[in-house]
Amino acid sequence: MAETIHTPKQAGRREWIGLCVLSIACLVYSMDLSVLFLAVPAIVADLDPSASQLLWINDIYGFMVAGFLVTMGTLGDRIGRRRVLLMGAFAFGVASVFAAFSNTAGQLILARALLGIAGATIAPSTLSLIVNLFKNEAERNRAIGIWGAAFALGGLVGPLIGGILLQYFHWGSVFLINVPVMLLLLVVAPSLLPEYRNNDAGRLDLTSVVLSLATILPIIYGVKHMAADGFQLAQLVPIGLGLLVGLLFVRRQRRLTDPLVDPALFRVPAFTASLMVNLAGVFFVFGVFLFQNLFLQLVLGLSPLEAALWSAPSAFVFAVMSFQAYRFTNRFGPVRTVLGGLLINAVGAAAMAVAAYAESLVGVLASSMVIGFGFVPVVLTTTGLIVGTAPPERAGSASAISETSAEFGGALGIAVLGSLATLIYRIAMNRADLSDLTPVQAEAVSETLAGAVETAQSMPGSATAVWLDAAKSGFSLGFAVCCVVATVTLLLLAIIARRVYATAHVEESTLSPH
Repeated sequence: MAETIHTPKQAGRREWIGLCVLSIACLVYSMDLSVLFLAVPAIVADLDPSASQLLWINDIYGFMVAGFLVTMGTLGDRIGRRRVLLMGAFAFGVASVFAAFSNTAGQLILARALLGIAGATIAPSTLSLIVNLFKNEAERNRAIGIWGAAFALGGLVGPLIGGILLQYFHWGSVFLINVPVMLLLLVVAPSLLPEYRNNDAGRLDLTSVVLSLATILPIIYGVKHMAADGFQLAQLVPIGLGLLVGLLFVRRQRRLTDPLVDPALFRVPAFTASLMVNLAGVFFVFGVFLFQNLFLQLVLGLSPLEAALWSAPSAFVFAVMSFQAYRFTNRFGPVRTVLGGLLINAVGAAAMAVAAYAESLVGVLASSMVIGFGFVPVVLTTTGLIVGTAPPERAGSASAISETSAEFGGALGIAVLGSLATLIYRIAMNRADLSDLTPVQAEAVSETLAGAVETAQSMPGSATAVWLDAAKSGFSLGFAVCCVVATVTLLLLAIIARRVYATAHVEESTLSPH
């Protein structure tokens, strides 16, 4: 008798409408990461925050999101992913109103912290719910692409919408736009989204929650300050403290019957390899594109608006590839898509190195399009593999681990590559003739290209030509070296990932949690 092959049920209209609702929530969550920057001048004029308070207004949202992702993802597995999402949506709406009508800097910092905690429910809950909505692998790949595109579009349209609102309304309006979207989610989610929980899960271990926060928050804090201020020994203190607590966290997870993060997930080769590729991809893309934005404005002298317009084609490639990446995954399979994407990414990084060294506008922008073409299928496919190789009852936790690794990857990429480029810049500037500058001016010029450009703007053009050109060349050299590092690392990563995925395939029957 012929064996019956079970084909997963295809999604219907209800599932796709549910995905649209989830994607809109993700877009708003992503917008909140970027929309505040435009409102800072108005907030400063209205609330008069201190320098420290202004720093926390900007950073506290991202810190809280990163810190609570694992907790919220695991909580969704235990009490229900839809329930956690709805609780988060309600809290996000309330915190948005609180932020919009804050009368002091302290109130706004608290509101932003609450927004971050609520926002941490959105990414893992929405991604794990997609696993429940779309049982067919091909459809799930497409859905994850749309989910990823929502995050990308949030970052793109956030400043645009924020700019329009700030032109006509109070700065609090950039927070109030969250409210109707969260109300929509609260109204339609119960009828469109399935509930899922692990009925066999034990109680949430609060000690593990505290240890996870004490691990993630200090590391993120140290890394972000390293990216903003340059490498300083003092920044290693919170990073070292976080790593030390992290060891205690790992030891506790190994002893618990129902851990917050299941160590068994990391014994699945496909899960670990995908997580590694995901983190490394975000690491290099965030670092390289930070350099690209600085290069366009500081080396080539473009205004922020001109730089944004010139960068539009590469942003368009990212958006299109987010919607179309599933076609590559479905046609070539996830492993070939990841490996091919890494190779394309490496080619783009190599081309970027040449273009940066040559200080070519067209070369840098064309290279960024190649990087986008390779990066987007990689990050979306590995995201699908991370949640797809995890047991269904751990999908929320796996989603949270994926998002946390992306947070770490982006922050580390900016900090580490930024420190490397800064070191090369300073070495290059040691040979520059700064004898016509005051000691304060010479220090500013030697530290960063931004300091050199700012100093040059305050002096006659003829007096700055030699050392300003040297400063721009030093920055371009640092940019190019970072791209070479990215190229070599991505090629090595492709080789390692190929071997690990091959091992995962061979051992699939014994290692896969399914």
